[in-house]
Amino acid sequence: MSVIGLDLGGTKLAGAVFDSAGTLLAKDVVPLERKGGAEVGALIIDCLHRLLEAGGKAEAIGVSVPGISHTATGRVWAPNIPGWDDYPLRDELRTALGHDAMPLAIEADRSCCIMGEVWRGNARDCRNAIFLAVGTGIGAGILVDGRILHGAHDVSGAIGWLALDRPYDEKYGACGCFEYYASGEGIARHARDLLARRKKYRGALRALAPDAVTAHEVFRLYDAGDEIALEVLTRAIELWGMATANLVSLFNPEKIIFGGGVFGPAARFLADIGREARRWAQPISINQVELAATSLGSAAGLYGAGYFARQAVAHSPAQ
Repeated sequence: MSVIGLDLGGTKLAGAVFDSAGTLLAKDVVPLERKGGAEVGALIIDCLHRLLEAGGKAEAIGVSVPGISHTATGRVWAPNIPGWDDYPLRDELRTALGHDAMPLAIEADRSCCIMGEVWRGNARDCRNAIFLAVGTGIGAGILVDGRILHGAHDVSGAIGWLALDRPYDEKYGACGCFEYYASGEGIARHARDLLARRKKYRGALRALAPDAVTAHEVFRLYDAGDEIALEVLTRAIELWGMATANLVSLFNPEKIIFGGGVFGPAARFLADIGREARRWAQPISINQVELAATSLGSAAGLYGAGYFARQAVAHSPAQ
């Protein structure tokens, strides 16, 4: 049995053919090039047809989307893709395939990431595990007793909105308190905020234009001992630890897998994150959890899409 996984991100679309054991047989990657709306839908369909040709008789398709996949309607909210506020992805794929027979699963990227790690990564054989995705934004794929947690309206895992500071500030409204400081964009934003306030600071970040102050530059200058970079990443580590403590206390997972573009360079801080988490978390469960970096890197969501395709075959009425 072969299945197809598609992973739609903010800048590219990746697709792959997998065998039943999760071995990647063929891959296709297409840049989005700032496309939106139906143009992105057309890219997905073109990629799908190429993979169907490469993979022979694929039995199912799984799609990872960067936002919310509404289970009941098959429509998608993807805030980083223009025109995808309520996009009819399932209907469009069904039309492109020409029939309704092939099993099709569409899932949020955070759910795909944790199931990719369960299938082929650092959470193998886990029934209770969390993927903490820290990239441009922050989200969590949550596996509880062997089942993905979707919530009443498919929004579970939007942990960028965790309340980790007080008092409330209006600046948290757009993305949440946690994400404001500790996402990739949040790290850059916090550094720019400090630069604007610290007129006497003359470190290396001052030489950069504001739009050149990125998380990458903050990590680079942290290693050089820059005072603002140190303050920004110390704050991020504190918040990653507090969020970890909250997730451990709520869900008692076996593992928390850290991934996304920031982990990456932030994987070196896992021990520091664990120490911070132990200050806040339920004392028994924090000593039962393992913190680990993703072993699949940026492909976690792609493998997860393949996993959900495989599950769609298993749950198809024809099986």
